[in-house]
Amino acid sequence: MASHYEAPIRKPLVVGDKGYHDVTVDIAAPVEGRANKHWWIVFSIALVAFLWGLGCIIYTVSTGIGTWGLNKSVNWAWDITNFVWWVGIGHAGTLISAVLLLFRQKWRMAINRSAEAMTIFSVVQAGLFPIIHMGRPWLAYWVLPIPNQFGSLWVNFNSPLLWDVFAISTYLSVSLVFWWTGLLPDFAMIRDRAVLPFQKKIYSLLSFGWSGRAKDWQRFEEVSLVLAGLATPLVLSVHTIVSFDFATSVIPGWHTTIFPPYFVAGAIFSGFAMVNTLLIIMRKVCNLEAYITVQHIELMNIVIMLTGSIVGCAYITELFMAWYSGVEYEQYAFLNRATGPYWWAYWSMMTCNVFSPQFMWFKKLRTSIMFSFFISIVVNIGMWFERFVIIVTSLHRDYLPSSWTMFSPTFVDIGIFIGTIGFFFVLFLLYSRTFPVIAQAEVKSILKSSGERYKKLRDAGQPLYQISSERPVVKEEVSDNAVVEEVKPIKDGAGVDELLSSIGTFDAAKESPDDLKQVKGIGPQMEATLNEIGIYTFAQVARMTKKEYDLLDSITGSFPGRAQRDDWAGQAKVLNNKK
Repeated sequence: MASHYEAPIRKPLVVGDKGYHDVTVDIAAPVEGRANKHWWIVFSIALVAFLWGLGCIIYTVSTGIGTWGLNKSVNWAWDITNFVWWVGIGHAGTLISAVLLLFRQKWRMAINRSAEAMTIFSVVQAGLFPIIHMGRPWLAYWVLPIPNQFGSLWVNFNSPLLWDVFAISTYLSVSLVFWWTGLLPDFAMIRDRAVLPFQKKIYSLLSFGWSGRAKDWQRFEEVSLVLAGLATPLVLSVHTIVSFDFATSVIPGWHTTIFPPYFVAGAIFSGFAMVNTLLIIMRKVCNLEAYITVQHIELMNIVIMLTGSIVGCAYITELFMAWYSGVEYEQYAFLNRATGPYWWAYWSMMTCNVFSPQFMWFKKLRTSIMFSFFISIVVNIGMWFERFVIIVTSLHRDYLPSSWTMFSPTFVDIGIFIGTIGFFFVLFLLYSRTFPVIAQAEVKSILKSSGERYKKLRDAGQPLYQISSERPVVKEEVSDNAVVEEVKPIKDGAGVDELLSSIGTFDAAKESPDDLKQVKGIGPQMEATLNEIGIYTFAQVARMTKKEYDLLDSITGSFPGRAQRDDWAGQAKVLNNKK
């Protein structure tokens, strides 16, 4: 018990009466079961948005970039705004997973998988905009330093735009390997639980032969730490290099040394907000409230509050340096942002990014799921406005008043942006139906120290090694001490009658009971439960189909899906033929 000790003041990170088997069943359920109504609603909305954006991309490529609202003065606008916004969102995924792993933070366990997936999918969205902006996306390979048909023509290594290509592709590669490495134990878990041969084969390939040996776990830990160590400086470098796109220019409002740390802080800020949005959606859509708890949301909100304050300091520093520099062009650039024709974008940015996170100082608000969801969306709206303000307001009025102009997005600009949001959620929702969205092995590693069930057992003075494989019933007494009782099968009269009408009843006068323990997956306790229901023979078990398996699960309430995975009917049929 000493090795699993955790201070009583700490709230459990896994709530509910969860044991090791419950964790496996709950995390595998979204992959093995059917999608619920909430999943289909969100997926349908995302798919419509994606198809709209796809149509706009096809129209842009077939017609030309003239379909966008760009002009001679504002030749960077909506597309680069969206590019920087998506790269920023992709920041927090690897940060959460890598940095919190290095610092051994337990609250990482339930959220790192969704955060890592978010990184992959958001970087994919970011990469779309520069490729489309090229005008000829089929020539995108020209940005890579590879031998080509033009002889000595090479890319310009002095260009920050090329640094973007290398930084983001490196970041994507490391993040992808880090994500996949963490998935290996979960792929093996789905492989071992799979009923269909095709499903078993697919997950066998995805798990790379994971067997769960001590050597596998040793290599897993070593590789995870190495990748976390590589990913952490990349988190800082990627958005720093993105900021060089602006900071190395001589345009007022861009030419500033504060951009690298300012962009990194803003990226972490927006990334954590998007992780919060996804976690709140996933806990509802995939029924994971026991693992993605209010405490996880609260901790995320605290990070959002702190990074929002850093971003606010950066805004104030920018204003101070513009005034202190004495350069009239710099001073006008910031005055124009706050009072010029795009004042609404500037003050939307300030409201969303500086003022709204300050509500998280109040515990009641930062522990409210609905308020957290609202603020997470508001923050990402504000961060989009930040990128828009930086890019457009610095370009639309430059040194020559004769070239001043305004930028207005077209329906194609808006459609492509909405399409990438839809594409992101389509990928994420499909991922949640095919990959485990929580690292079950890592959650199990903290279960005895941070699980509500085990905390109650410790408080009651019950030794943890005495816990059976079945779920105990934990009752709360007045003294808040937990009492463990033996499991009793649920007697659902209507369900029992329906089950027995399908598989047949046992006639003690004409038949003799079989030893059901010969069926793999049926132990003494489960055999007693089946006998109490009225199932005594191999013949009865052999008649079970999916309908009967579901009925049995609802009646017993123990090990849902176990009978179907172990193919009790097929085993019983063979045993019955051998009698």
